Formats: sequence, C-alpha cells, structure tokens
Amino acid sequence: MTDTPELPVLLIIEDDEGLQRQLKWAYEGYRVIVASDRTSAIEQLRAHEPAVVTLDLGLPPDPDGTAEGFATLTEILALKPDTKVIVASGHGARESALKAIALGAYDFYRKPVDIDELGLIVARAFHLQAIERENRLLEEQGGGDTILGSLLSAAPEMTKVARTIERVAGADVSVMLLGASGTGKELLARAVHELSPRARREFVAINCAAIPENLLEAELFGYERGAFTGAVKTTPGKIELAQGGTLFLDEVGDIPLPLQVKLLRFLQERVIERIGGRTPIAVDTRIVCATHQDLDAMQADGRFREDLYYRLAEIVVKIPSLAERPGDSVLLARHFATRYARELNPRVQGLAPDALAAIDFYPWPGNVRELENRLKRAVIMADGKMVGAADLDLPGAKGTDPDERDIALNLRAVREVADRRAIRQALTRTENNISSAAKLLGISRPTLYDLLKQYHLQT
Repeated sequence: MTDTPELPVLLIIEDDEGLQRQLKWAYEGYRVIVASDRTSAIEQLRAHEPAVVTLDLGLPPDPDGTAEGFATLTEILALKPDTKVIVASGHGARESALKAIALGAYDFYRKPVDIDELGLIVARAFHLQAIERENRLLEEQGGGDTILGSLLSAAPEMTKVARTIERVAGADVSVMLLGASGTGKELLARAVHELSPRARREFVAINCAAIPENLLEAELFGYERGAFTGAVKTTPGKIELAQGGTLFLDEVGDIPLPLQVKLLRFLQERVIERIGGRTPIAVDTRIVCATHQDLDAMQADGRFREDLYYRLAEIVVKIPSLAERPGDSVLLARHFATRYARELNPRVQGLAPDALAAIDFYPWPGNVRELENRLKRAVIMADGKMVGAADLDLPGAKGTDPDERDIALNLRAVREVADRRAIRQALTRTENNISSAAKLLGISRPTLYDLLKQYHLQT
C-alpha cells in the first residue's frame, strides 16, 4: 500500500460568499479551507496549519475598513510565524500594502481579484514555504555531533546558531554574541574569525570584566614610554595587536562609560592614540563582542551607550543555554568523561545509567562550564569503573523541564515538540541504539522508526 501525498493546505479568509466559491474552485492543486471572519480563521489555522493564507482586510465587523483584517494578520503570524499570508484590499491600497508587509505579510494584491495573477502569487508562496521548511529540517537534522569544527552539539538550537555564524563570518561586520556564562561564546567568536577572510591574521581576545578599570584603557589602546609611572617602554594595546585580524571583547557590558566613549570613537574613525601619544594610528580590525548582561536594560538606565551598542551589534547572535539544548548535556558529559578519564583516572570507563539520567534532568545553571567541572571532579572521585549519580553530587532533585514553552497553536504542535525532545534525549543517552532508545521511551522499535521518519530525525 502506497502513501498518497496530502495536498498542501490553502486557507482563504474572505467574507464575500460569491468570491469564496470563485476562489475555492480556482485552486485544484490545493486543499482549500474557507473562513469568513477572524474567529473562524484562527480556528481553521489551529486545526489545519495551512502553509499559505489569502486574507481580505475588509472583514466583519469592519467590512469597510482594514482594522479587523490587520488584527487577523497579526494573530496568524503570532501563532504560526512561517505562514505565508497574501493580503488583499481595495481600501487605500498603497498604505495598506506597506503596513501589511511591515507586519510580516508575504505579499499584497489589490482588489478586484485577478484569479490568474493571484494564482501565481499563491504558487510562489507555496514554493518558498516548501524551501524554508526543507531548510529547517536540514538544520534540525544537523551534520553530526560537531559543529563549526570545535563545538560539540546535536541540538537543532545550536545548529541554527552555527548556520548564522557561517553566514555572517564572511561579511566584515561587527558581531555581538549574547548568552549566559559558560555557553561557549569565545568558541563561537573564534569560529567567526576562522571562517572569515581574516583567518590568517591574529585573533586577539580580552576579558573586559577581568581587568581593573584603571588598567583596561592601557590594555585596549596601549601606551607610550613614560605615559605614567611604570611605563618603561612603549607597548601596543589589544586593538593594535589585532591589526588585520579579529578583536574579541568578552563581557563588553563591563566597559566603564568613559572608556565606552573612546571605544566608540575608534569604531567610528578606525584610528587610535596610545595613552601618552599624539600620533594617530590607523587600525583595521573586525570586532566581535560578547556579554551575559542585559544591554537593553543597561542602555535604559544609562550604563551602556546606545550609539556604542549599535556600532557593536550590527549582527546579534543569541546563544541558547544548555538547558535549552535537549540531549547536549549527555553528549557533552560523555565527551568530558572520556577526556578526563584518559588524563586523570584511567580506571573510569564511562557513565552509569543513573548518572546519565541525573545529567539529563539537571538544569545546568552554569551551562557547559559547570558540566565540565562536575564531570572532571566526578571522574577523579569515582571509585569504580563507572561514574555514578552520587559521584556527580548534583544539588536538588531532577529539576524542571527546560522545554516548557508557550506553544499556542494546537495540541499536535505541542506533541511534536515533546516527541522530538524525548527522541533526541533517548538517542543521545543510548548512543543512537534504536532498540535501547525504544525501550527507554516505552515504545516498540517499529514505532520509533515511524517517528524518526515522521519527524525527519537522523540517528
């Protein structure tokens, strides 16, 4: 018995019954669903998850205006952001078109409807949506456990970060990495450098939080001989040393305000002066910075300059915490256990099942850095061949589920997220052994194979 492929779903939101019928019968290659107002449109969206929607802005109770149509557009994109919404209106077409596109609509057409023209727009929307869906599936499948050459991860959340890094590395723009301490910001900064045309030059890193305020300026900009007591020789700063390469400003949120002004001037003019110097020095370097702090809040209360932020944050990359990367804690734990057993305690051969369960459920507030420290200590302290849960000495109970997210579309979407998470964790804990993973999940091997195929997951 062969599977019959389902037709792609097209939702038509139109209150004119005659036009409803005309549009419905014009699309033979789609499964057409019809709605006449916002309430029924959202119900159909939840039930059928259409890839493409055509939306008349003139909906009741405001058929002569656009307010209800725009409210419907906003709600659709909030529930299912990847939906391609094609908006129609005869009211102030230009202004409506600009507003619709600004709100996230895919395209706009003006009434009266030309069926052939609209058909081409709909076909293009389905084609683009299919391409984007395929790209998302490829990102979720990933390309193995190692990404960007050095980061160990099998989570689609980190694969997405890696794809962003790969795309922006070649562009000579400033990159800001936002994430909690211990999430791998310096590794990602090095990846930006190594994938860029500047890879053959220096990668210079400075932790702005680790250097006292009165010394940070000298570290960044350098100083001339005799500039201050103890300046016995001319010393170039980190910015100057990064000529032609990449300067990584870690914990950039800790730079004091007076120094922020000087850094902003360098970013604007690409020229520095050493402390005690009078000669401008041109420096060509790319800036990558990182912080765990809330820079928006710091700007609001005057602790971080807004103009400096926009110079540094031409591209912003948000790094998920370890708790937001299902399966990665076990994957990393195995790596650290193997590494430290080889270096520190050759008797240890791996992680016991209770240790794997404890690692999987613990929320890891200290992220990868905390995980590495725990595993290093556990390997040293382990008496037997296997590291057990007691060796890890994790505080508290299993902790809360880190994947509790507000998924407001429908129950099917909620179940898919839960299924994907559970399958990834089971495969990671069993090292991709299908039989063991199925047993851990409480399902049969054929059922697990069906789920892997359904969700396009690889082992």
